[in-house]
Amino acid sequence: MPDKIRTAVFGGTFNPIHNGHVAIVRSILEQNLADEVWLMVTPCNPWKEGQNLLDNNIRLELVKKAVSGIEGAVASDYEFRLPVPSYTANTLRHLRRSYTRREFILAIGADNWAAFRDWRDWQYIISKYRLIVYPRQGYTEDPDIPEAKVSILDCPLFDISSTAIRQAVASGQPIDGLVPDPIAEAVSALY
Repeated sequence: MPDKIRTAVFGGTFNPIHNGHVAIVRSILEQNLADEVWLMVTPCNPWKEGQNLLDNNIRLELVKKAVSGIEGAVASDYEFRLPVPSYTANTLRHLRRSYTRREFILAIGADNWAAFRDWRDWQYIISKYRLIVYPRQGYTEDPDIPEAKVSILDCPLFDISSTAIRQAVASGQPIDGLVPDPIAEAVSALY
C-alpha cells in the first residue's frame, strides 16, 4: 500500500483570509511538512461564537481565490456538514473515517498551542495526530506537552489579523498588501 498523503488541516473562520494565512500555507508546503494543506473554513469556531461572520460560502470562495495557483493548497468546506460549533477533535475524527488514505496533521498558531490544554479532547488530538505550530506575536511555541509530536514552522511573524482588515475596510483605509491581490476588491466591498 502506498504511503498516506500527508494532509495538514489549517482551520479557521478566514473572515477574511489574509496574506499571513497564505504565507503559512506556502511555508508548510515549501518545508515539506505536508503534501497538501486543507484550509478548513469553519462555520462556527467555539472560541469565536457570536462573531459576525460573512456567509460560509462567501468565505470559502475567498479562500479558493486566495490560494488558487498554490499547488497542494485546498479550500475545504468539510466542516459545513458537521455539527456546530466546530470542535477540532470532532473534525479530525470525521476526516480520519472519511479519508483513510491520508495522514492528517493539525496546523495551529502558537496562540492556540499556548491554550491547547483548554481545547475539547486535546488529549485525543495529541495522541493521534502530529501538529505544526506556526509563530504568533507574543506567544511561545513550547507549552510543555511532552507527549505531543510537534514541528515548529519556520516562517516570519505576520502582523496581520482578519479583525484589523475588517476595521480598515470599515474606516475606509487601504488594505493593500494585507490580503491576496485576487480578493482585495471583493474584501473591500464585503466589509
